[in-house]
Amino acid sequence: MSHSSKSKRSPTIRDVAAKANAGRTSISRYFNGEAHLLSDKLKARIEAAIQELNYRPNQMARSLKHGSSQLIGLIIADISNPFSVEVLKGVESESMKHGFMTVVCNANNSIKLECEFIHLLKGYRVDGLIINSAGVNDDFLQALKATTLPFVLLDRKIPNIPCDMVGLDNIQSAQMAFKHLVDQGFEALCFITEPIQYNSARQERLNSFQSELQLSPHIKGEIHEIELPNDSLLISTIATFCSNHRGMRKAIIAANGVLSLKIAYALKHLGLAWGADIGFLSFDNLEWAELAGKGITSISQPTADMGKMAVSILLDKLADPKHQEQEHLFQGELVVRGSTTL
Repeated sequence: MSHSSKSKRSPTIRDVAAKANAGRTSISRYFNGEAHLLSDKLKARIEAAIQELNYRPNQMARSLKHGSSQLIGLIIADISNPFSVEVLKGVESESMKHGFMTVVCNANNSIKLECEFIHLLKGYRVDGLIINSAGVNDDFLQALKATTLPFVLLDRKIPNIPCDMVGLDNIQSAQMAFKHLVDQGFEALCFITEPIQYNSARQERLNSFQSELQLSPHIKGEIHEIELPNDSLLISTIATFCSNHRGMRKAIIAANGVLSLKIAYALKHLGLAWGADIGFLSFDNLEWAELAGKGITSISQPTADMGKMAVSILLDKLADPKHQEQEHLFQGELVVRGSTTL
């Protein structure tokens, strides 16, 4: 019994030292960036011992000793959002390139859960945070202040507080979307968003759309905030918009990818074909947007590049105590498909 429990325990540095016929100081040097001080023969013995024992250093213990865990905490608002998945890919690939691992937390659109994750990740001694926030409110700001960890915000801004932020130029993108629809001869536009409170990206898209409407009095416009999931409200909103503007060329604008899918279902339920009965434009260029119906015109974001840029800025913060906060905005790209070329 004692033999089987002993065989299951994880190997230690002492085991590696014994197997390699080396002192613990030499093993410690090998793992702590001083392998160049060891002879080639000794290094070869240590490497053979590590492989044979399948030894893995205790990352937590190393972070306590060296002050760096080589871990980056990534908090994302909603793992079901295609935007979040692409961000995750970008963050992970750039982190690994620089020898960092990513600890991913899904806030499930809860600011309360997000605050808990901020405290939790500090306990895991991550070196810094990248946060695609579910929303910026007082609780979130207090959690950020309390953490003292360096952080970069993704697709979110904190009003009146300078901080590192990576995102889309939402104003430019919304203007581009509006101009495209007007140029295509649409006369009535319905902008649908999830609730904008605490979410700067949605606020900017909505405000920009409102500004464009004010500058274009000949265009009829409606703006609706709908909390998901509420399929029946979405269906009735679109049906009412259509009856309010009979005989006009109409288009729906979805403020993000999650809404785009819901609106696609709602249009199907109402028997409306985009590109024939109604126009349809989506923020976020979804994988299926080219395949659905005549294709859905989209504002494409370089989402993976945003994730990579967030890592790059965070690593710069870690390396340079005098790092100046910066806001890096990417330009959106209009991908025109059949849904807006009626």
